[in-house]
Amino acid sequence: MASERIINSKKEVVKEIEDKLKNSESVILFRYAESTVGDMQELRKKLKDIDSEVKVYKNTLVKRALNDMNINIDEYLEGPNAIVFGKDLLEPIKVISEFSKDHDNVELVTGIINGDAVSLDTIKDYASIPSMEGLLTMFAGGLIEHVKNLSIALNLYAEKLGDESN
Repeated sequence: MASERIINSKKEVVKEIEDKLKNSESVILFRYAESTVGDMQELRKKLKDIDSEVKVYKNTLVKRALNDMNINIDEYLEGPNAIVFGKDLLEPIKVISEFSKDHDNVELVTGIINGDAVSLDTIKDYASIPSMEGLLTMFAGGLIEHVKNLSIALNLYAEKLGDESN
């Protein structure tokens, strides 16, 4: 029989997982078999830059935390898994997606977005959304096109008025 101390430490880990899940906009589960320590350090650094983190927990403890929150991704919780917890919705998804493209040994499995389990296709869709900076650049480009057309039209009109007065 497990000692009281071990049971309490497992309860604390489950509580920690629940807190991280509740405080995260996006949670990505991925397999990292055969990843090197250097690869994981690189990923941790990239995630830290965007106020996110990667953690490795026992699958049974993750299942318990998810069951307490009525989220079911049990079929994915087999083998060595790691979890990315992101306070932002898009940036952690983009980072882990790019990282998995560069590292064949990292395989995205599933995710939880705003408390709901999502498929790998949904994660890929979110990863393809341009960054806020990219969206603003696209928006500014669209505005500049209209301003350019307006300035051309005003210039042509001014030239027409100038020709009529002569």
